Amino acid sequence: MPSFDITSEVDKVALSNAIDTTSKQVGNRYDFKGTSAKVDFNEKDFVITVYGDNDFQLDQVKDILLPAMEKKEPDSAKRLEHKDVQTVSGDKVKQELVIKDGIDNDLAKRLVKTIKDSRMKVQASIQGETVRVNGAKRDLLQDAIALVKKSVTDFPLKFGNFRD
Repeated sequence: MPSFDITSEVDKVALSNAIDTTSKQVGNRYDFKGTSAKVDFNEKDFVITVYGDNDFQLDQVKDILLPAMEKKEPDSAKRLEHKDVQTVSGDKVKQELVIKDGIDNDLAKRLVKTIKDSRMKVQASIQGETVRVNGAKRDLLQDAIALVKKSVTDFPLKFGNFRD
């Protein structure tokens, strides 16, 4: 019985490359000279921390970071959860961007419900951070992929492990 898996994994190499590129651009820009503008990445917790002298500068750094991330991995900015802007010593500010890795339980349930509500002759089941879809024919699975791509646009999904 043919099947495929729906997953969502962060490309760590592309992410660190985008952050390195952003750090270089921030370091080279004349209007950031002598300021606290910088980007840090905590690989263990998947948290990007953006620093700046004020909210405007913080937004400028994010305007450099987000396109760099999109260039390295499409739709990667959709997996960021923006935390509140915090005031650090004096008038300096920072903001944490938490990277969501994997499919959380709510999204997995939404994917299964979408597939079941379509009345396609496929079965979807949640297996950890993966949703496995089984069907009788390859064409039905391709239709299920098209349905999921059309209905879930707020989070990057990958379709793989296709078996006949």
